[in-house]
Amino acid sequence: MVYEAEATDVGPQSPFYPGTNIQWAWDATSLGWLKRCPRLYYYNMICGYRSKRESVHLKFGIEVHSSLEQYHSLRARGIDHEEAVFLVVKDLMIRTWGWDPDETERAGKYKNRRSLVRTVVDYLDHYYNNGQEDPAKTWIDQDGNAAVEQNFQWDLDWGPECSVEKDEDGDDVYKQVYVLCGHLDRVVTFNDELFIDDYKTTTMTPGEYYWRQFEPNNQMTMYSAAGKMVLRAPIKGVIIDAIQVMIDETRPVRRITYRTDGQIDEWIEGLKKWFALAEWYAEQEDYPMNDTACDGCDYQNVCNKDPDVREAFLKRDFVKGEQWNPLVPRT
Repeated sequence: MVYEAEATDVGPQSPFYPGTNIQWAWDATSLGWLKRCPRLYYYNMICGYRSKRESVHLKFGIEVHSSLEQYHSLRARGIDHEEAVFLVVKDLMIRTWGWDPDETERAGKYKNRRSLVRTVVDYLDHYYNNGQEDPAKTWIDQDGNAAVEQNFQWDLDWGPECSVEKDEDGDDVYKQVYVLCGHLDRVVTFNDELFIDDYKTTTMTPGEYYWRQFEPNNQMTMYSAAGKMVLRAPIKGVIIDAIQVMIDETRPVRRITYRTDGQIDEWIEGLKKWFALAEWYAEQEDYPMNDTACDGCDYQNVCNKDPDVREAFLKRDFVKGEQWNPLVPRT
């Protein structure tokens, strides 16, 4: 299901304004790249580079999200817990047939097909064991739809400067407005309030250091804003289900990150500066490196090389694939 703030034409199915590298359709992923480092944004979003090596963490996280979304969709259709778990695990086993991460490396040691199935089952047992139901319950909207797997597109009221045209009265109008896109795992009621529910898998122990990364956090603020503006519901924030994956067990931990209207308004106002900066980078065809954000970046081993040889290292470790497109709904 796709929610739209306005029943408007969102334009061509490319996130870039025609004939330019000026992006008009944004999601939390592409905006996060831009905010972290213009060079990272350029490599990922403009060039479409992807690592030749599969990310075990990404694969694991996607499969956990897909499984839990499937479970809640089945429950919303009236299927009981035991049957829903059976169907989820069956489909998970089929989807991941042949996936065999190298368990001699740290990522594969913790995150592999065996621990993936265990993680999904342990999470569901934690919140639905012995006939108990998770106190965070899937929200049913005014139309009777279960708020699970929500794709959204949200029109803002301004757009790229290159799209400005004059109307009949000589006033400036935007031929193309900016659009925020995304996917909400689930909207839930918890203690009589509404929240977005989001899942995070980690091998870290989720202590205070772990939780501080969400206060503030681009993705969580965008989810909260989308919940308020697109679903037109009084969303209080995001429930983060951190799922700690250990070698022999899985431990879910839950915490809430709240967002006030003032925080959301500030974040939206800040988008005007970020989008204007992205326009400037595109017009100048220059995406400078933010060398304070290199630690842990996929391109660190490229950017630490002399500019004359970087292309060779990009070709060695990365491949150009399809550009990331925020307009494509997740299924």
